[in-house]
Amino acid sequence: MQYKTKLYLTILLPVQIILIKVLSFFPDFIDRFYSNGVFIYTSKILRYVFGWIPFSFGDVLYCVLIISLIRFLFKKVFRKKILWKEVLLEIGATLSIVYASFHILWGMNYYRLPLHEILKIDDQYTEIELIKVSENLISQANSLHLKLESNDSLPIRIPYSKKEIFQKTVPAYDQLNSIFPSLNYHPKSIKTSLLSLPLTYMGFSGYLNPITNEAQINGLILNYKAPTTSCHEQAHQLGFAKENEANFIAALTTINYDDSYFNYSGITFALKFCLNDLYLRNEEKAICLIEKLRPGIRKNYLEVNQFWESYENPLEPIFKSTYDSYLKANNQPDGIETYSYVVALLVNYYKTKL
Repeated sequence: MQYKTKLYLTILLPVQIILIKVLSFFPDFIDRFYSNGVFIYTSKILRYVFGWIPFSFGDVLYCVLIISLIRFLFKKVFRKKILWKEVLLEIGATLSIVYASFHILWGMNYYRLPLHEILKIDDQYTEIELIKVSENLISQANSLHLKLESNDSLPIRIPYSKKEIFQKTVPAYDQLNSIFPSLNYHPKSIKTSLLSLPLTYMGFSGYLNPITNEAQINGLILNYKAPTTSCHEQAHQLGFAKENEANFIAALTTINYDDSYFNYSGITFALKFCLNDLYLRNEEKAICLIEKLRPGIRKNYLEVNQFWESYENPLEPIFKSTYDSYLKANNQPDGIETYSYVVALLVNYYKTKL
């Protein structure tokens, strides 16, 4: 880039930040004209462009960016005489391009209307309501476990490959159309991440690449978690940027799909959020409810915990803290700990069904 171009792009960065901040005060406008307007078309185009590629193009891009960053540091920064003006303009121009691309292609979804307003349900709930929904989810989880495994002490093994699970998520979203008509997931663009091992050490099950709109799933996670993780990342693809809202949609999609293994994954996923929240409110009652679960369900939960514990490392808290800060900077004040709003959506949605 020429000097003037770098300068203009660098000056444009604070202008963009101010503009995004102003637009964030108008969620109705963003929801109508961006999330349900421009984004629907740009996201589909990206999925058509990159979805057919058998590997994660976004992961390749990240690797190229990391190599470019290392090259830049050695070429411009790690030298005796640093040309600070040139370095700062290079950084400013790059950040300006990345910031604009991120928000235009996906990031504005952080500022759309909250999901409870879109669904026209409440965002508050009582402990009694939480207990009632939790008991109902426990009953469903136990019934599904019995249906899939006669031995109450054995965990459920989902007999599908990751690729088969990815295929099944498309009709799963189609079936959700009767409940949530705006969720039209086509074309498909979901892949196993090329960076699965680093993702595991960082403590992440998957992620969405906002530039290519590819849903990336950690290929090492247990198959038991793959249906909800896949549907979670696909919810991000459809414009639900907030983690808690994507979790709710993942639960709704898997629970309503005509497949018992998906149902089991979704019910136990939703139940864990409810039990965690109840534990913070009423530890004794939460323990009583947990004891009602068939031992095999508790083993599924335990296996997930053991999987992540086996990859614990000193750097994981740093990655989690960084991601937590990122979420807080993007209109999610609770950061990673977003149980209460997920549970609010679950409780207020399901209490009308009971």
